[in-house]
Amino acid sequence: MKWVLLSAAGALALGLFAWLWRVFGGTSRVDLLVAFRNLVQHRRRSAFLGGAIAAVTAFLVLLSGLSAGVRETMLRTATTLMTGHINVAGFYKVTEGMSAPVVADYEKVLAVVHEAVPEMRYAVARGRGYAKVVSDSGSMQLGINGIDVRAEPAFAEVVQLASGNLGDLAKPNTLLLFESQAKKLDVKVGDMLTLSAPTTRGINNTLDVRLIGIAHDLGLLSTWNCYMPAESLRELYRLNPGSTGAIQLLLRDDALPNTPAIMARLRKALEARGYRLLDPDPEPFFVKFDKVNREDWTGQKLDVTSWEDELSFFSWTLKALDGLSATLLAILLAIVVIGIMNTMWIAIRERTREIGTLRAIGMQREQVVRQFLLEALMLGLVATVAGVVLGAVAAAGLNAARIPVPIGAQIFLLSNHLFFAVHAGTLASAVAAITLVTGLAALYPSLRAAKLRPVSAMQHFG
Repeated sequence: MKWVLLSAAGALALGLFAWLWRVFGGTSRVDLLVAFRNLVQHRRRSAFLGGAIAAVTAFLVLLSGLSAGVRETMLRTATTLMTGHINVAGFYKVTEGMSAPVVADYEKVLAVVHEAVPEMRYAVARGRGYAKVVSDSGSMQLGINGIDVRAEPAFAEVVQLASGNLGDLAKPNTLLLFESQAKKLDVKVGDMLTLSAPTTRGINNTLDVRLIGIAHDLGLLSTWNCYMPAESLRELYRLNPGSTGAIQLLLRDDALPNTPAIMARLRKALEARGYRLLDPDPEPFFVKFDKVNREDWTGQKLDVTSWEDELSFFSWTLKALDGLSATLLAILLAIVVIGIMNTMWIAIRERTREIGTLRAIGMQREQVVRQFLLEALMLGLVATVAGVVLGAVAAAGLNAARIPVPIGAQIFLLSNHLFFAVHAGTLASAVAAITLVTGLAALYPSLRAAKLRPVSAMQHFG
């Protein structure tokens, strides 16, 4: 059945191509000139329909830009705060029932990563932990990230401080919190806090740290993440200098679509070097502890994940946004199709005698269809080009305005302002898609016009 349907679809596409070739194969400069003059002659109708198409195209550009902007913002923020495009994390078990997020001798693992992933821009080592943060007036459980802020310039581009100095995070026994965390703990820059966390041996350890900065909130990820120097995190957990929590790989943009294949290649390379790996599991690392603790092994196992795995709890946000965009796009295209068909019917009624005259002097039906389709495609092309320019300018203006996002939306958008990502490919796709829809919407009225009998059409007084 599948091959029958494919064959039928192929035959239909071939037949449509052959028909279009017959209609447009003889298009000349004169045909284009006549189509242009017809649009100019009916300038009021052309301006009205063209304006509607341009407005729809501009809205489509903004809608696509918002969807792409949200995705890019989420990816950029997430790959700065908690995950790389690809992660090589570790679970280390001293006993069967207790695991810790540790990669031992991570520099050896990093050497394998460099060899197996030439598509990598750079890699960073991040410590991972979970501790109770205690102030004079409160306490809360937070995920602790060990970071070398001097080796991660992108961190300063994403994390904007409300107070303090990010460079001080390079000093030992310091801590960076977000605004909502500092408010709950009732602390300010310069205050001392105490971290309490269980070590890999199951013994609680404490460390006094100084708050050096309070960053603006960045949505859900900033509610449980805080940052301290990697060396201080090792001191808190009594880890040796060769240990870290995860190696985060940042890929080149052109390699992102190949992430699954790169992950598979990396897994094979690690296994070939004798490393034990966890089975692929598309979930964040912090939900895997219960499962790992129930398994009867000790020592170290590595876990290779993607940013989509680590942010799987956010996937519904992107799916909802994509669904909303698809629905709005369908509505917009329906409006365009109905408007074009209605306008074409009016044009045909107004030009019935003209069509009859042209048919009487020898114009073939294919030429009549060609004439109307050329007018529709020409109008669609001009209007969509104007629309994408308008949409791109509007997107640039909105980005410059840095429109604030409500607190509730920040939780899921991982940003405190809207961002529209408009790329050349998006603009070209919008022009091609809307122009094609314009032509298809004009096809049926054009066929009806071509079927008018010359004698009847010439006698029409509409």
